[in-house]
Amino acid sequence: MDYTPGIFKIKMNYYNPEKKEQVHTTLTKQLALYITMYSPLQMAADLPENYEAKKDAFQFIKDVAVDWDDTRILQAEPGDYIIIARKAKGKANWFIGAITDENARNFTTALNFLDAGKKYVAIIYHDADNASWNDNPEAYVIDKFIVDNTTQLQLKLARGGGTAISLVPAAANEIKQFKSYK
Repeated sequence: MDYTPGIFKIKMNYYNPEKKEQVHTTLTKQLALYITMYSPLQMAADLPENYEAKKDAFQFIKDVAVDWDDTRILQAEPGDYIIIARKAKGKANWFIGAITDENARNFTTALNFLDAGKKYVAIIYHDADNASWNDNPEAYVIDKFIVDNTTQLQLKLARGGGTAISLVPAAANEIKQFKSYK
């Protein structure tokens, strides 16, 4: 298998105006692939200058674990979509990856796998409202919230899109700093 997620420049006409090819993906789907495709050997497959231009999104690649203690398939339909949660090996951090095919999708995803009584900072990398694989694949938004094991996340995936989420136990000052997810 060719395991090369993390492409930030999706449209090949950026490199050569005559090229029309592109992968049916969004930037946040590329981030989510680090979770949905298992590989203990991670790779950043794009050019350094493309990551430099989007340091906030590249932070997910720097943060994501390379091996896991636990894996949960939260929702899936083979060939259409998948939402996976994985717990970083030897840590309390969880990561969620959600990807879809050419169809936009909305999901409600429970975080009931998180430790009861603990608060987490959720950093959510998701498709912007105007994103789609063919028209605007690099449009993304990053949100931060406080969540716990009773939280129900609302995920909106663009056509060919995805969402990548980092869940890290919250420090006391972070609980006051970020809003709770509603």
